[in-house]
Amino acid sequence: MAPHNIRWGIMATGWIADIFVRDLLRDPNLRDASDIFHTVAAVASSSSKDRAEKFIADTGVPGPCTAYGSYAELVADPNIDVVYVATPHSHHFQNVMLALEAGKNVLCEKAFTVNAAQAKILCETARKKNLFLMEAVWTRYFPLSVQVRDLIKQGVIGEVLRVIADNSFGDDVEERWGTEHRMVNKELAGGCLLDLGIYSLTWVFQTMYHTLPREQRKPPSAISTHMSLYHLTGADEATTILLTFPTTTPSNSGQPGQSQAVAMTHLRVATDPDEKGTTGPSIRIQGTKGEIQIFGPAFRPEKYRLVPKKGHGEVKEVESQFPGDGKGMYWEADEVARCLRDGKLESEGLPWEESIVIMEVMDEVRRQGGLTYSEKIESTVYPTQL
Repeated sequence: MAPHNIRWGIMATGWIADIFVRDLLRDPNLRDASDIFHTVAAVASSSSKDRAEKFIADTGVPGPCTAYGSYAELVADPNIDVVYVATPHSHHFQNVMLALEAGKNVLCEKAFTVNAAQAKILCETARKKNLFLMEAVWTRYFPLSVQVRDLIKQGVIGEVLRVIADNSFGDDVEERWGTEHRMVNKELAGGCLLDLGIYSLTWVFQTMYHTLPREQRKPPSAISTHMSLYHLTGADEATTILLTFPTTTPSNSGQPGQSQAVAMTHLRVATDPDEKGTTGPSIRIQGTKGEIQIFGPAFRPEKYRLVPKKGHGEVKEVESQFPGDGKGMYWEADEVARCLRDGKLESEGLPWEESIVIMEVMDEVRRQGGLTYSEKIESTVYPTQL
């Protein structure tokens, strides 16, 4: 049987779109994904057709591939099966609505939206229009992440009672970012929470929430936040979140019956300052029978270490493999392709409900930290000119 071909439309031409497209073009047979195939059918820049044409040339997209100078033209293209939204998250709600209203399936970069109200509307619109929609949290689809979740579900480290997750970059904020860069620009919903903290929360949720059967998953029963705001723009430069879940995982029978997590992100100190892995794991998943340690950036884990409780087995290490020298974004693209092939509206790896719950957590974190964005960015009105 011929592989199922998915034709992609790429919305935006920034660095994340560049990485995604280069991964799309890598031979799926190298990662044992011979059942599906990816084609880049069109690329759009919001500023000019020339910029889209340059992106196509720079990434080596084979023809035919159409270049557009507007997103409206892209979503109207009948040769596209799914749109990859790679714009700043300040624009996600408006951009995804544009695609959904045009009848297009969507893979939208994280953070899904700026607030949970926007995320709920996107999911409801996709449901009404019978369209596929997924938040592009690529980390969830790494084989390493799947293996870690399976180990937890199998009870290998017992009841998971605590997770500590960090995703931080140590930069000179004033020198590197200034005030206009998307990382600190509030007009682009800047700050470390939505851009980096989403990965810390991803590890918390995929290990403490997602590993339970869907009917047993419960949102955090308590959230406490400390947030430091960047003095030049008011975006957050450091956020630490303490969460309590009313359950444990995998059997939901742990003592005292709750689990806790710490999710951290920072722009001035790094998870791994020398970038050589000498600082230890970026994530620790701690259970009653041992722990699982994740090494490398939270967004692109490089290996995990299984450390059983003393006297209960040997330490085991498993490294990530990146077939075809890719970055790892092809695994989430493969998931989209299979969901579309199978007629699914959402991915079981990150259901709409879970994306919304995580957005609700970030809403509460921003509320406690005093981080607000402009009315037009927070708006649930479509269309709103940004």
